[in-house]
Amino acid sequence: MPTAADSVLDLPFDAVPDPEEFLRAAMRWHFSPETGSPFWLERASLLDFDPLTDIRTFADLTHFPNLAGELREVRAEDLVPRGYGDRPDVVGVYESGGTTGAPKRIVLLRDWLDRLLGWSSAQLDAHGVPQGVNWLVVAPTGPHMVGDVIKHQTALRGGLAFTVDLDPRWVKKLISEGKGAEAGAYAEHIVDQVAHVLRTQDIGVLMCTPPVLERLAARDDLAKLIEDKVQAINWVGTQMDPDTRHLYRTEVFPRARLYSGYGSTMILGNASERPGLTDDEPCVYDPWSPYMTFSVVDPETGVPVEYGERGQVVMHHVSKSLLMPNNLERDHATRCRPAPGAAQTGDSVADIAPVQEFDNETVIEGVY
Repeated sequence: MPTAADSVLDLPFDAVPDPEEFLRAAMRWHFSPETGSPFWLERASLLDFDPLTDIRTFADLTHFPNLAGELREVRAEDLVPRGYGDRPDVVGVYESGGTTGAPKRIVLLRDWLDRLLGWSSAQLDAHGVPQGVNWLVVAPTGPHMVGDVIKHQTALRGGLAFTVDLDPRWVKKLISEGKGAEAGAYAEHIVDQVAHVLRTQDIGVLMCTPPVLERLAARDDLAKLIEDKVQAINWVGTQMDPDTRHLYRTEVFPRARLYSGYGSTMILGNASERPGLTDDEPCVYDPWSPYMTFSVVDPETGVPVEYGERGQVVMHHVSKSLLMPNNLERDHATRCRPAPGAAQTGDSVADIAPVQEFDNETVIEGVY
């Protein structure tokens, strides 16, 4: 049978808990023998601090070592907190894109998915993305989380989800082997599939990566289809420079809502583009804290950079279903203050761009 959790860990998605109360409750949950996961209970004895007494603020999460790399080999069952009982409601086991080395795996539990969908849907509403319309999702499916979550999101919002699968690992492999022509042919294969769905179905929202959107915009017939049918474009997966974003919003697709998210498998979700930004402002992402929080640091020292300066992104995920703190991501970003009046823990980020090397591997961006 599941074990009762502190009520602060089970709040509705739109209730903002006291960050430090929430954090202390999460430490009790993840490091108590009755409720913690085998993964964290086994590693607790190796830590040089006591999470139950020494983790009091979100700044203290940097005491944890970055254990994300261990998710390449750990048994998926060992990531599920014991407090969920013998039959946890697992939605799926998902993998990272494998940009640098073997993929990392994470477990998605139903209660987190429900909370995430509620929050994400509210963010879409804030950007004027319509409900009751169909989505065309051009994104990784299979072992990747994003495709499955968006199908759930579309159903929640009253539409049908049409999907075109992207295999980011294959594209990155082709690029790393110098097979640019083959990678381009694969991308055109993706665009041809998108074209067929756009021509034959009622699509209100298009979700795709910037490289795919660029190829769609280059085909006059497809650009017109998007202009005539699509009410919102949700771009994800890789960076988009400010000039291109401005061009899409003002000239190429002026009738569509252009909206972005910045996510990672390791935080089981994404940050939202701040609503109300003008076409001339940078794309700022606000995390859903205290569950997902960011800090932007000097990668050599780990010390946060000043606001307005660039550094490397560190992500923390703290929830009932998962603890994954102090995860150094493969992205550079500009450190931004939270939106005025926002009850947010940690930094917002802007101008996302991949680092050149990560874990001694060259970072390759493809269609994802």
